[in-house]
Amino acid sequence: MFTGIVETVSTVKALSKKQNLFTLAVEKPKAFTDIKIGDSIANDGACLTVTAIKGGCFYFDLMKETLDATTLKHLTPGKKVNLERAMKAEARIGGHFVTGHVDAVGVIKDIRTLPNYVEYRISVPKPLMCYVVPKGSITLDGISLTVGEVTKTWCAVYFIPHTLEVTTIGLKKVGDEVNIETDLLAKYILKSKG
Repeated sequence: MFTGIVETVSTVKALSKKQNLFTLAVEKPKAFTDIKIGDSIANDGACLTVTAIKGGCFYFDLMKETLDATTLKHLTPGKKVNLERAMKAEARIGGHFVTGHVDAVGVIKDIRTLPNYVEYRISVPKPLMCYVVPKGSITLDGISLTVGEVTKTWCAVYFIPHTLEVTTIGLKKVGDEVNIETDLLAKYILKSKG
């Protein structure tokens, strides 16, 4: 379980591709001294298990399901990823409950720069739109956000300058893909009514 508060941005160092399996090596951040093999780290919002720690890198195995459902299939050495360690039970939850189970990939439809914030309009696959409501929560590339405007096919989210500086979202442009995880609570509420 995560909070959607990205702790740091790191760099992909290597990627080994086999049939239905990628092995990803990400540079180990200096602050992540408490990580051991078997721990979970969200990479661009996808919960991955640390399978090895060597040569200043964390290693993760990405199965076919992860590759099919996320943007991680497009990673290459030198690319940046948002990282967040799994939350501790006694920690403050600064964002919202995030599982790290990416629902789908969305596309940035528009970026509007306004005084002191930037609006991104994100296309959301139709089956997920029932979980996207104004003032609700959504996670994009591991970043906990509040939903603004909602239409039948997209939603708006807003970024303060700080978030654009300390995550990879500020590097994205119109047409780029993002990992989407919709609000866990909305999923359970709708399921209970169904």
